[in-house]
Amino acid sequence: MMEMTNGSSPHVFMLLGFSAQPSLEPVLFAVVSCFYVVAILGNGTIILVSCKDVRLHTPMYFFLANLSFLDISFTTSIVPQLLVNLWGPQKTISYGGCVVQFYVSHWLGATECVLLAVMSYDRYAAICRPLHYTVIMHPQLCIGLALASWLGGLTASLVGSTLTMLLPLCGNNRIDHFICEMPLIMQLACVDTSLNEVEMYVASFIFVVLPLGLILVSYGHIAWAVLKIKSIEGRRKAFNTCSSHMAVVSLFYGSIIFMYLQPAKSNSHKQGKFIALFYTVATPMLNPLIYTLRNKDVKNALWHIASENSCGFVVKQM
Repeated sequence: MMEMTNGSSPHVFMLLGFSAQPSLEPVLFAVVSCFYVVAILGNGTIILVSCKDVRLHTPMYFFLANLSFLDISFTTSIVPQLLVNLWGPQKTISYGGCVVQFYVSHWLGATECVLLAVMSYDRYAAICRPLHYTVIMHPQLCIGLALASWLGGLTASLVGSTLTMLLPLCGNNRIDHFICEMPLIMQLACVDTSLNEVEMYVASFIFVVLPLGLILVSYGHIAWAVLKIKSIEGRRKAFNTCSSHMAVVSLFYGSIIFMYLQPAKSNSHKQGKFIALFYTVATPMLNPLIYTLRNKDVKNALWHIASENSCGFVVKQM
């Protein structure tokens, strides 16, 4: 008999995940484990060099460090439980664990949407207003924009997640996914979820569509400014300044739009499991690679830190 925390909420949720394909689970366990380690190391490295190298104490790297910390937090809120479920026969998560995962992933997902828009504004200011860049992107504004991103995401999570968790589930506890997410919990509800769906669509518009609109507007101005640059070298430099951010935005929104802008009662999440896996595991791993492989400043900072440490080690041995 199913254990209940009260009249309508189960003690545990069954995360079915990829259990319908048991032969795939060991492969996914190995791949997800590798991606998770790379994501932690890569994002941790970006935070380290952004803090230690004074040449990277700029608005761009301040926001990049925030993005890296967010990626570490987001993937950590999901991957450990996913690995547990992939490794063993138990496909469960406690009610409390599901609630924590639900609130945290919602908070960080909304925060990343806003933060990417803030980063696009920073690139707009750098390319379209270069002479006024340091005046526009002063430290107080950067801190304020970062705080607004984090607090805005937290507000969205507190409202949307709380409304969803208040829905009576009538003992339903089987989630056909590997994470606890808003549309998935709504599908378990035994009452009408129209109000929750309206709230979800409104929140999606504010925290997904509007930031994407701001990003597109920023890059529209950037494209116009780049076209007015006469030298090929100047255009190439301007493009390189934005290419990493554009790649990260494309990865993020390419998967998140498919995942979230759907009716809660649809079955499309079944075909979206691998897209969700890409969004929660691969994207946090790829972000630091994108920013380091195409960024001379980060590579130079890494080389500088490595040289300092190796020189210090040699001196100690002498």
